[in-house]
Amino acid sequence: MYKRILITTDGSDLSQKAVDAGIDLAADLDAQLFVFTAVPSYPSMYFEGAVVLTPAETARIEKSWHAHAQSVVDEVQKTAHSRDVKATTVLGHGAIAQGIIMAAKKHNCDLIVMASHGRKGMGRLLMGSETLDVLTHSHIPVLILR
Repeated sequence: MYKRILITTDGSDLSQKAVDAGIDLAADLDAQLFVFTAVPSYPSMYFEGAVVLTPAETARIEKSWHAHAQSVVDEVQKTAHSRDVKATTVLGHGAIAQGIIMAAKKHNCDLIVMASHGRKGMGRLLMGSETLDVLTHSHIPVLILR
């Protein structure tokens, strides 16, 4: 059925549900995993929340974010390997939903597994929904966990 599964994680407790389910599914199907997380870029405009920093400070912050993201996917990879599931880590940059879809296409995945934060009302309007964007724009099946 599914042979190449992309799991998305941000390291949160909620995304851990998607990680656990994705690893279980991959183990049951003898599928290969690709573990994705997005690395944010420091905002460049005031309205995005930017504070004026020197280029060296910005680079230091982004390096820290990259290291954290790598540790998140490395931990999932370690857990998958302990279950005899082959897993590859994937770091995305830029728009999260677009990065997820692009990573799934690049690695020829046939399923995307991700969590939904379940925001409603004003929170969803203000924060948006990466899950909804992936569901709307992906041509690959998406398994959503809450």
